[in-house]
Amino acid sequence: MIISRTDFLYRAQLDQDTLEVWIRDEWLLPQGDGTELAFSEADLARAGLIRNLQQDLGVNREGVGVILSLLDQIHSLRWALSSR
Repeated sequence: MIISRTDFLYRAQLDQDTLEVWIRDEWLLPQGDGTELAFSEADLARAGLIRNLQQDLGVNREGVGVILSLLDQIHSLRWALSSR
């Protein structure tokens, strides 16, 4: 399911500035170009994780980047192992 930027901002409870920072930091990788971005349900879940890490757990920006990188590596390894 494709989610528009406006709907994504509402559902993820984000403001535009925060979304732009998260995209610039490559925490979120929506499809499309800068004006017509399309988000997925996975992007929405990832945004919720980022928000929880920062707001609920107090993880700083650098820590969020490390956690997301490690999670991405785990998912890549799981995919690689499942395709054997």
